[in-house]
Amino acid sequence: MSSVVAAVPGGPDPAGHGDTGPGHPGPAARAGLFGRLARPAVLAAVFVCAACGLVYELALVALGSYLIGDTVGQASIVLGVMVFAMGVGALAAKPLQGHAVAAFAAVELTLALLGGLSVFGLYAAFAWLNLYVPALVATAFVLGLLIGAEIPLLMVLLQRIRKQAAGSAVADLFAADYVGALLGALAFPLLLIPMFGQLRGALVVGLVNALAGILLVATVFRRDLTARGRVAVSVATVGVGVLLGGAFLIAEDFEVTTRQQLYRDPVVHAERSRYQEIVLTRSLSAVSERPDLRLYLDGDLQFSSVDEYRYHEALVHPALAGPRGRVLVLGGGDGMALREVLRYPDVASVTLVELDPAVVALARTDPDIRALNGGSFDDPRVRLVHTDAFTWLRTAGDRFDAVIVDLPDPDQTATAKLYSVEFYALIRNVLAPQARLVVQAGSPYFAPRAFWSIEASILRAGYVGTPYHVDVPSFGDWGFVLAASTADAARAPTLTLPGDAPTLRFLGQRVLRAAEVFPPDRDRMPVEASTLLQPRVLEYSREAWRGY
Repeated sequence: MSSVVAAVPGGPDPAGHGDTGPGHPGPAARAGLFGRLARPAVLAAVFVCAACGLVYELALVALGSYLIGDTVGQASIVLGVMVFAMGVGALAAKPLQGHAVAAFAAVELTLALLGGLSVFGLYAAFAWLNLYVPALVATAFVLGLLIGAEIPLLMVLLQRIRKQAAGSAVADLFAADYVGALLGALAFPLLLIPMFGQLRGALVVGLVNALAGILLVATVFRRDLTARGRVAVSVATVGVGVLLGGAFLIAEDFEVTTRQQLYRDPVVHAERSRYQEIVLTRSLSAVSERPDLRLYLDGDLQFSSVDEYRYHEALVHPALAGPRGRVLVLGGGDGMALREVLRYPDVASVTLVELDPAVVALARTDPDIRALNGGSFDDPRVRLVHTDAFTWLRTAGDRFDAVIVDLPDPDQTATAKLYSVEFYALIRNVLAPQARLVVQAGSPYFAPRAFWSIEASILRAGYVGTPYHVDVPSFGDWGFVLAASTADAARAPTLTLPGDAPTLRFLGQRVLRAAEVFPPDRDRMPVEASTLLQPRVLEYSREAWRGY
């Protein structure tokens, strides 16, 4: 026999009479019951199950990138473990082929339940138990095991309807499987995340997974089950549906409670934009009469209202000690770097490039943030662009007298490119003669390799630069690099304030003189520049950025 299941003990016999024992009709009886619909029904189930399985994989990768930041590492762990487990699952399914219908029902219900609840469990493990990576590996393995068991069992079911050559059966099965995977890959970012979010999206997929599997068993293969088997499958289906449905109803409360566990202060605003999770907290401050308002993007602190002026004064004013008629701000969606730039009346225009419109919308509408940024987005000199800074620089035709880079820390693959040699080379193309560039470069104390790699990348891109650092209590020791193109300057730019600088709360010439001095435990390190293909900053900073 050419069939791969013909010799399976307890499987269909060579004469095509189905499973041995009463109550298991063969292909001829099944054809009479369902005609030509049985085989398409199996392939449709393969299609749907494959889509669900891929969504589970993508959900684990996406959650890891949101919580941990290391997208490449998370994808490698999830895909590697799941593919390995799928192989194990395929082998483990061999003894189950004699009872393929019951085994398939059990696998699909278990997969639907665990896959649907996977995001719930991992989010809780991250927030409450600090066991995210072990939980991720275990979850990926179990889901991969179940997904791997599907194909052998579905192959048996397909052959029960009508026997065909093994090559043809495999071709049909895998065609449906791969096309279904494409559906899952498209549905996850375009439909599930926008409509339901991470938690509820996984639960919806779990319900669809359970429905597809049980519908196949309850229609095409219902007579292959004993009466007791049908009762067991019915009870299990109801139980899985109740659990997933109940989790769907409490998902919002669970997310709010779990998110609060991640933050020290009460959360007053939280949203998931197209690009990131945006969280705003507020608490009483021990050093100020005003509340301490803090903005977090994907869990990384962006500012504290108590001391943000230290960071933004140190970032902006040294870069404006030269020409400043036209200023470019990359990032800075909270509007506070913009606030400092607009304090100079001779600034004719400011272009701010911010990827996420949701951050700017919050900065424009939240009363507390608006009080901090002084309504800077309402100034008629401001031009706002919502796009990726790297992409925008490739086609930008304008020239600027000062460029201020206030971008998120390079602890993810998506942001590492914004600290690369190629990125700084693109900035050179928009610099006017005698222009200055300043880059926020992280902490020379907590992430020294990342800090000095940023300086090395700037120098390699054709600049001369001056690194400096100041104390921002919410962040700790924080560093910057002030630079000028080698076409305009033979020496590193002088760290100084503009002669007409407004009254500042923190920054002064004495502070700047001290800012250029690095003690021995924070001195320059021999590190390599970061490029698009070798993101050294990401490599060095993955753990260190999260230490403060």
